[in-house]
Amino acid sequence: MDSFCITPFIQGFGTGAGLIIAIGAQNAFVLKQGILKNHVLVTVLICTIIDVILIALGVGGFGRLLTTSPLLLEGARWGGAAFLLYYGFRSFRSILKTESLAIKNSKSNPPALKETVLTTLALSLLNPHVYLDTVILVGSVGAQYKSFERPIFALGAIIASICWFFSLGFGARYLKPIFSKPLSWKILDFIIGCTMWLIALSLIFGLQNMGCCQDDILPVKRLSD
Repeated sequence: MDSFCITPFIQGFGTGAGLIIAIGAQNAFVLKQGILKNHVLVTVLICTIIDVILIALGVGGFGRLLTTSPLLLEGARWGGAAFLLYYGFRSFRSILKTESLAIKNSKSNPPALKETVLTTLALSLLNPHVYLDTVILVGSVGAQYKSFERPIFALGAIIASICWFFSLGFGARYLKPIFSKPLSWKILDFIIGCTMWLIALSLIFGLQNMGCCQDDILPVKRLSD
């Protein structure tokens, strides 16, 4: 890889990292799985593979198609909001159940693999913010580069995603001493519940913000023409 190709790779890595490293539904779930040491590899692999596919689609031009489909955006918005409200409710409910805290602090009854896979898929695929970050925003920045440079830009964003999810999932176990106390789990569940509901409310009442993001993308696309 020569010096000319380094620039799109570095910008791809920086763009991907800047969008991925944020408090959100998906990251909160990965963090919790890491603390529990529950199917961590499966969780981070699913998140990473989905990011790889969506980044590739975005840089490949699918982001433009998504922004021109109001029906698709509307369906993703309401479906994602409904799931996040339900998952947030589960987190708040677990605060009041001492038995759920006992399960979390033991290795006898961890969440099943099927439940983990389905929850990871739902948090990844039913959240419009995931598409907004990977397909639309990363894709729009990648569109500024020439066709032969776009795969290098996408590679940088993909490596940023891999580094983040694996670091978050497998690094969270070092926080386990903190979460040996039930109060810590209550605080974490409260934070996760608030995060899920805030994102859900932003989807329900913040459609204008998504429209602004689409407007912001248009000049980027014109630059690439």
